[in-house]
Amino acid sequence: MTKKEDPPVSQVPRAVRVASLLSEGELSGDDQGDEAEDGHAYEDIPNGGWHTSSLSSSLPSSLLIPDPRPHPMDGLPVGPTPSPPVIKAGWLDKNPPQGSYIYQKRWVRLDTDHLRYFDSNKDAYSKRFVPVACISRVAAIGDQKFEVITNNRTFAFRAESDAERKEWMQALQQAVAEQRARARLSSAHPLGVQGSEPPDHAGSLELRGFKNKLYVAVVGDKVQLYKNLEEYHLGIGITFVDMSVGNVKEAADRRGFDLTTPYRIFSFLAESELEKEQWLEAMQRAIAEALSTWEVAERIWAMAPNRFCADCGAAQPDWASINLCVVICKRCAGEHRGLGAGISKVRSLKMDRKVWTETLIELFLQLGNAAGNRFWAANVPPSEALQPSSSPGARRCHLEAKYREGKYRRYHPLFGNQEELDKALCAAVTTSDLAETQALLGCGAGVNCFSGDPEVPTPLALAEQAGQTLQMEFLRNNRTTEVPRLDSVRPPEKHYSVVLPTVSHSSFLYKTASAGKLLQDRRAREEFSRRWCVLSDGVLSYYENERAVTPNGEIRASEIVCLAVPTPNTHGFEHTFEVYTEGERLYLFGLESAELAREWVKCIAKAFVPPPAEDLLARDFERLGRLPYKAGLSLQRAQEGWFALLGSELHAVFPEGPCEEPLQLRKLQELSVQGDSENQVLVLVERRRTLYIQGERRLDFTGWLGAIQKAAASSGDTLSEQQLGDSDIPVIVYRCVDYITQCGLTSEGIYRKCGQTSKTQRLLESLRLDARSVRLKEGEQHVDDVSSALKRFLRDLPDGLFTRVQRLAWLEASEIEDEEEKVSRYRELLVRLPPVNRATVKALISHLYCVQCFSDTNQMNTHNLAIVFGPTLFQTDGQDYKAGRVVEDLISHYVMVFSVDEEELRKQREEITAIVKMRVAGTASGTQHAGDFICTVYLEEKKAETEQHVKIPASMTAEELTLEILDRRNVGIREKDYWTCFEVNEREEAERPLHFAEKVLPILHGLGMDSYLVVKKHQSMEAMLLYLASHVGETKHGMMKFREDRSLLGLGLPSGGFHDRYFILNSSCLRLYKEVRSQRPWSGAPETSHRPEKEWPVRSLKIYLGVKKKLRPPTCWGFTVVHETEKHEKQQWYLCCETQMELREWFATFLFMQHDGLVWPSEPSRVSRAVPEVRLGSVSLIPLRGSENEMRRSVAAFTADPLSCPPALSLRPHWES
Repeated sequence: MTKKEDPPVSQVPRAVRVASLLSEGELSGDDQGDEAEDGHAYEDIPNGGWHTSSLSSSLPSSLLIPDPRPHPMDGLPVGPTPSPPVIKAGWLDKNPPQGSYIYQKRWVRLDTDHLRYFDSNKDAYSKRFVPVACISRVAAIGDQKFEVITNNRTFAFRAESDAERKEWMQALQQAVAEQRARARLSSAHPLGVQGSEPPDHAGSLELRGFKNKLYVAVVGDKVQLYKNLEEYHLGIGITFVDMSVGNVKEAADRRGFDLTTPYRIFSFLAESELEKEQWLEAMQRAIAEALSTWEVAERIWAMAPNRFCADCGAAQPDWASINLCVVICKRCAGEHRGLGAGISKVRSLKMDRKVWTETLIELFLQLGNAAGNRFWAANVPPSEALQPSSSPGARRCHLEAKYREGKYRRYHPLFGNQEELDKALCAAVTTSDLAETQALLGCGAGVNCFSGDPEVPTPLALAEQAGQTLQMEFLRNNRTTEVPRLDSVRPPEKHYSVVLPTVSHSSFLYKTASAGKLLQDRRAREEFSRRWCVLSDGVLSYYENERAVTPNGEIRASEIVCLAVPTPNTHGFEHTFEVYTEGERLYLFGLESAELAREWVKCIAKAFVPPPAEDLLARDFERLGRLPYKAGLSLQRAQEGWFALLGSELHAVFPEGPCEEPLQLRKLQELSVQGDSENQVLVLVERRRTLYIQGERRLDFTGWLGAIQKAAASSGDTLSEQQLGDSDIPVIVYRCVDYITQCGLTSEGIYRKCGQTSKTQRLLESLRLDARSVRLKEGEQHVDDVSSALKRFLRDLPDGLFTRVQRLAWLEASEIEDEEEKVSRYRELLVRLPPVNRATVKALISHLYCVQCFSDTNQMNTHNLAIVFGPTLFQTDGQDYKAGRVVEDLISHYVMVFSVDEEELRKQREEITAIVKMRVAGTASGTQHAGDFICTVYLEEKKAETEQHVKIPASMTAEELTLEILDRRNVGIREKDYWTCFEVNEREEAERPLHFAEKVLPILHGLGMDSYLVVKKHQSMEAMLLYLASHVGETKHGMMKFREDRSLLGLGLPSGGFHDRYFILNSSCLRLYKEVRSQRPWSGAPETSHRPEKEWPVRSLKIYLGVKKKLRPPTCWGFTVVHETEKHEKQQWYLCCETQMELREWFATFLFMQHDGLVWPSEPSRVSRAVPEVRLGSVSLIPLRGSENEMRRSVAAFTADPLSCPPALSLRPHWES
């Protein structure tokens, strides 16, 4: 028979519908016989809206294809399961069973795992797949026909010729033989259709286009579709979806969700919203599995024992415990998580890529399952050993005994002698004997024990001194690991290992599906399922009903890390509570009764909170749990503490002491989040202490972060609900008053003039949102905008500054004629005010008293201020003249009403005198002196442990800052140690060493969010100084790669790539030429007749070492040049050199030209300088506005004795934010 050509693409059936696999009501004749055989009304899966019965057998067929045509899925990203190689593919006629004679064209593909057939060679998803492992034999039946026979089904095909049939039969028989050989090698049943990997999730789902439900299974990185449960057990399915190209999202229907791929959209419908959530979670996990990498796993599997689970022996384990140094399977990994991070820190070999450093991989190759089981499983009885098929309960019991109790471990000869164990550990870490270190730690040696040498006090320090990097890695991973102890031994004195089994409680609760992220949206009542819940023996179990014997699930108290109580009506049930676990899962429970909800919360809290932290349960908390933290002097390693959030107070219990004084979150001086997304640290700074809370577990840490930020913010409109300073003054009032005191005392019409409405509104909104983070700076905010914001805030207070209850009494007091009696009445009323109101009144009147002292300049005397503030503070809209009289009286009698003593007046006088004198001096000299600036500077690298908070006066140089940081950390300076302060720009991936005489304060004001200062050694300085010493002449010229990057409209749009350009650098400018020009023999410089393409003044350039990678620099020796024009337009470009030495020469020449040849101080100071104290009282020395003459008059008036001038001059009281 003559071979025919493959049909053209236009004749091949193609999919035209993407909404589903099947058109509604369509029945494919291909499987009608299947319907009769199975007795099910089933619609098969045509990939488009057309009937295949119209295709005649005259369509040409493909013969054997040595190199099969590409399949639509072949070019997609490969997931962790590599696509099996295609053995044979081509067109065959398929004859349905039960005697039907209707043949239909099918594109058939055979690979090492499956035989699949499709409507078209362009289709991505099959109509049927048959695992090769299911095929029992292949037989010829008549002309050109053959059968593929499984244990339960027979599939008939017809080839184009006998030769082609023979090739297909040989290919199938060879595939079956190879499959059986592989099965024998892996000790699997040769005809087993179900793999050893159980489904992550399975069940029935409705699929749009099908009348009957399909059985769907999520297995690893694939979603498999079957006609029903029976065929799932047989292994014969419809199709499967590789989740490396899949994505899942919720559909409009509350129970629906879509699985989208580049070729199809599978629209599923679950039984309930709870089931939908479970399906979404399972498919999201499959996507993560598909997008993971096998690189780490394959490297760790290079050691034969690591190819099987250390606990149950399952093949190809892709999880690991990084502190125990064992490789485990997925099932055992779930139980390891249940042990808690104090026993086992579980990480994925495929997904947690950042964890797997070269050192950690090498550690697993050195220790791994071989050494791990020699120690942990040295005495496992055969009857207690795990198998790959062991149940979750059996795994849990075995792993508890193995790792928590150390029941099967090999005991070290020094076991029980703590002192000798510690000594042996200190000796072992200085060698390469990792197994000895593992045995010592597992038998009780202290990972942080004292070595006896103060210079290297811990085993980690000893290992570092000895250069044992693997020992260091192992010790770091075990810093918080609990020592295994048998039940007969008293449990360790660690709060997170104590369980109180006496707590018990039971009743019906309403529960949603567990979630792996915070619940941002409201959970409707229909999403909750009624469950019988029992808390007993440290386990919270939930059952289908009160008669059920087997629980649907359980939460162990030892796994609970946080318990949160949302506000009522947050979800469908009025009262709810959230339980967070070590395994990064969140469980939401609901109740209608407030009393029952409170009782459950208290019982669960008692079950997982240890006795030392029971004081936290005395009040109704909003959030309770344990978190790693650093505080006080113990910043070297994190400890675990217990925290409870009650309103705006954060209560804490630390291991080393009793319950600490709670942190007043609204009174924090700083609340910030540091670190990257993987290693976040919450920094809470109070007046006398700083607390670092680490985000070891992302889920509960994110919940804590949001709750603390909300509690620390202003929660209402009343004064007491605002963020407060130490003196109970709202931060919003302090910010405005402080700014006007520093920048607006001499501003004409201050408080009488109104600011711009839009700017005032924006400023007030930002202050109300988070006043603590707002920094008012001269030049950015006008004093009139700030004064208007303050007035509007005070006017809008719901209860007013003087309160509704007492407002009338204050107004009546203003009518008292006797001055002494009036002052006495004011003092009496002042005492009756709430503390926050009283402190705010005193601060405000003190400020206004100061303002009126400059009335000669600002034209705002006591009467004028009273006219402005009377209606504002009493909210009378100018209808009652008595309001202004009260304010005028308080300003005039400020000293007597507020009992201001002479010492306080003296301090305030010194503050304002210093401010104005500095402004006068700054104006006369043409310079502006800024106030102290508190800056964070790092030593050697950006880490929480290396940061230093330094006060930066205006006169501080980079050299002085460097020496101060080194003095603080007691770092000695050796010869040829070139310690320098660097400005690091993380966004540009560049850094600039500051010149030793450069002033630091202007640099700080110009730093962006992505920049910081770090003090470290300048590794190239010695080479640069040697070059400059030997360099002849005052110019440098040569070729460099050049790329320009203008900041267009602030967008930073790059222009072009790198090009060769010729540069000449001299003492005045940097010139750029397109090509090398002819040179004068006596100077080596280009002829002056040639005009440069570009030219820049050398002193206006900032040179940064490094070029950001996304620009793809041609070499790794580049620098970034920034130039700011006279119009304040920034220009930026990048230069690359051929060698590192060339880069050093250019950079040294830039420094030489910019600083008149003085690149490094000839005799650097080795004495710690005394930092001038330029902050008097609580006011930063920031310049005032106004002309020189105005300020000279102000100083002259102000330096007089304030008690002798009517009225006595003073400033605001001594208070802080």
